[in-house]
Amino acid sequence: MPKSVLITGANGGIGKALCRMFVDAGYFVIASDQVAGDCACGVFIQANIETLCIDPEYGANIFAQVRRYVDEQGLFALVNNAAVQILGKTEEIQVEQWRRTLDTNLIAPFLLIQGLLPELKKAKGSVVNISSVHAINTKPGFVCYATSKSALVGMTKAMAVDLGADLRINAICPGATATPMLLAGFEGKEEEFQQLSNMHPLGRIAQPEEIASVALFLVSQEASFITGASLSVDGGIGVRLHDPL
Repeated sequence: MPKSVLITGANGGIGKALCRMFVDAGYFVIASDQVAGDCACGVFIQANIETLCIDPEYGANIFAQVRRYVDEQGLFALVNNAAVQILGKTEEIQVEQWRRTLDTNLIAPFLLIQGLLPELKKAKGSVVNISSVHAINTKPGFVCYATSKSALVGMTKAMAVDLGADLRINAICPGATATPMLLAGFEGKEEEFQQLSNMHPLGRIAQPEEIASVALFLVSQEASFITGASLSVDGGIGVRLHDPL
């Protein structure tokens, strides 16, 4: 039987790459997102992870659906990829924006791990939390988002210690990635896009598949001694100074 993996945010740019890469590697992919899409998967579960945080009955139903597709091996991997990015300056941020950001980007990943812990432990499984370069280095207007992604990295470390040998848990901090959403934002702005690319020591931004391949590695046996780590997959932008030359 193929190993099962649950991937959230499956219809986003990175989500689709994750689904395709895990399917191609022989996994049974349980994909989840708010709306149906065309991601590669064995089965799709439509779910709003924000609702998961406020409605225990809704959450129990989602966990029951996942368990329906997990065999006696347990759940081999969980990739917490779903996220929301709410931008705003300090003076503008509303409490509701904080709640939505933290529910989606932090509390929902925790609840998914907690709710599926028996299945993950059974498989001696692995969790990958998709964080962001903003967990480490950020810019104006990203207060809510950067805070939530920093907290996700902190939770990854704390849960790795708390869960010990029961399962491995790691985070990925991607830099700018060529998702349809990002590329649409730069449509007609070739000069600005080139500036963004040139800010990376590698001279370009990431492809979604480059993020997905790191997730695939982290759940593999080759990464069996890696837990509590947060890997920067950012083309080197996180270690580069931007002082005037």
